Amino acid sequence: MKRALDLLLVSAALLVLWPLLLIIALAIVLDSRGGVIYEQERIGKGEQPFRLYKFRTMRPASDREGLLSLGSTDQRITPIGHFLRRCRLDELPQLWNILIGDMSIVGPRPEVPHYVQHFTEEEKQTLRVRPGLTDYATLEYLQEGELLAQSSNPEQTYIQDILPQKLALSRRYIQERSLGTDVKIIWKTLAKLWTS
Repeated sequence: MKRALDLLLVSAALLVLWPLLLIIALAIVLDSRGGVIYEQERIGKGEQPFRLYKFRTMRPASDREGLLSLGSTDQRITPIGHFLRRCRLDELPQLWNILIGDMSIVGPRPEVPHYVQHFTEEEKQTLRVRPGLTDYATLEYLQEGELLAQSSNPEQTYIQDILPQKLALSRRYIQERSLGTDVKIIWKTLAKLWTS
């Protein structure tokens, strides 16, 4: 039922949003050099790696300077990238990840291998389900970059403080998951994006 809901909602979204996707792609091309889509390895269900897709919001090769984004103060982010990140439009290519089965609409956010290495055995429970575009942790940490920008050591802050809290919220989702829970999280995500 969950997979059927994913396919139904994502297919409908792509039919409605394709003109917006083309406009965003054109804006990225005109804004800065580099490709339109940014690909990054993430760890999915069963600890299997997959390629996660986003609209590119940083200058090429920016991830060599660090995996974490420091919000609006991050000099690597392009002008159009700031807008896309603020509105979360950079996440739209993940609709393809959902369509092909790498992800679900609702589920624990997938991490890069570097941070998965820091998971405890209990936290690895989040890798038993298909990762998602949104969940409780997404709602709680929508402004994660701004929080990290306030830290003198963002990497340490993420690993020691933010990541364990996000994983605890993801485990809560796994315990409570149901069609009703997914609908509630989707609705809350859309409402929070609309008001942010």
